[in-house]
Amino acid sequence: MQTLFSEAQLADPHTAEANRILRKCVHCGFCIATCPTYVLLGDELDSPRGRIYMIKDMLENDKPASAKVTKHIDRCLSCFSCMTTCPSGVDYMHLVDQARARIEDTFRRPLPERMFREMLARVLPSPTLMRLALFGARLAEPLKGYLTKSLRNMMDLAPRSIPAPSPVDRPQVFRALGDRRMRVALMTGCAQQVLRPAINEATVRLLTRHGCEVVVAKGAGCCGALVHHMGRKRQSLAAARANVAAWQRVADLDAVVINASGCGTTVKDYGVMLAGDRDWAAPAAHIAGITRDVTEVMAELGLKETVPVDAPVIAYHAACSLQHGQRIIDQPKALLADAGFELREPAEGHLCCGSAGTYNILQPVLAARLRDRKAANLEKTGAGAIATGNIGCLVQISQAVDLPVVHTVELLDWATGGPRPEGL
Repeated sequence: MQTLFSEAQLADPHTAEANRILRKCVHCGFCIATCPTYVLLGDELDSPRGRIYMIKDMLENDKPASAKVTKHIDRCLSCFSCMTTCPSGVDYMHLVDQARARIEDTFRRPLPERMFREMLARVLPSPTLMRLALFGARLAEPLKGYLTKSLRNMMDLAPRSIPAPSPVDRPQVFRALGDRRMRVALMTGCAQQVLRPAINEATVRLLTRHGCEVVVAKGAGCCGALVHHMGRKRQSLAAARANVAAWQRVADLDAVVINASGCGTTVKDYGVMLAGDRDWAAPAAHIAGITRDVTEVMAELGLKETVPVDAPVIAYHAACSLQHGQRIIDQPKALLADAGFELREPAEGHLCCGSAGTYNILQPVLAARLRDRKAANLEKTGAGAIATGNIGCLVQISQAVDLPVVHTVELLDWATGGPRPEGL
């Protein structure tokens, strides 16, 4: 793609990065066929190629974001299926990140929308506030008809029961069982420890059983992905710095282990996010370099001999952030097969389920269509349960299927001596 940025514009490192990304696009359109919003809507502006043209025009002409650009960028899930498909290696992820930040800085949304997004940015990254909000949602159920559409949509996503906080999520060290093979820091996350604390508990059991000393570091918290994808750059960078600082204080650290693939995609990008910060660039790049999804670590360690279990057939849902964001495709499936599970993969496995961080809250209509499409394909496999590696996908899919939906790590823990996952 030809670009016409001025020399003055290219002096800005962010503009120079956008220019490099844009010039790789050759207009081939391969991305269109795998873009969930284009598949649903058939609108070129709701495809990666269409969004790239709009971003180019906005940046090249140094224009504030318009309502039209904002609408179509907001509809992007950041599933990055387009990046898997693209033969030219267009770094759409960092280009759309720039577009979202520019929208946040230059476009004034209607007041109710601004207030709602501000609430999401404050509540969702905080386990304490999120837990209070979920309790509040249950209490406010009789008043639902009087609330705004956005709040009603959000209430529909709230679980009927809220698990108690897990002691696993507090700062501490879990010793390895037997000889120590690795020392790792576990990111306990924000939403996950509220919605499904059993995932972190299963992860600790699995890792310690396989020779890992697991550290839950004081000061580590939300990865910053939720606000990052809302264009709130300052807030996301603050989250990144806090996590880097927390994990830097852990001595002899071999890896940062993440069991929510949406978080993993963001933490692995900390080196890029903080590249322009002289004080944080090097430590952020180091942390990004040692960050691993839990299935990457377990593939390296190898599963211990598995315990026979009366296991259902498993339909494996590949989270977008895992298969497209981190390009982790084979390890989860190989581990589940080694653990003795029969796996089936659904049709359209490359398409997003519609969760995508805050997408199912901010774009509920499109998210529901993608959810129902995904649920139908998963149920057609005839499996008895569904496994996935991301809490957002787990919650989203659970709303549309009668099958139990569990995290991959819960199954691996069960197969190697842990408890049967709840719901199976």
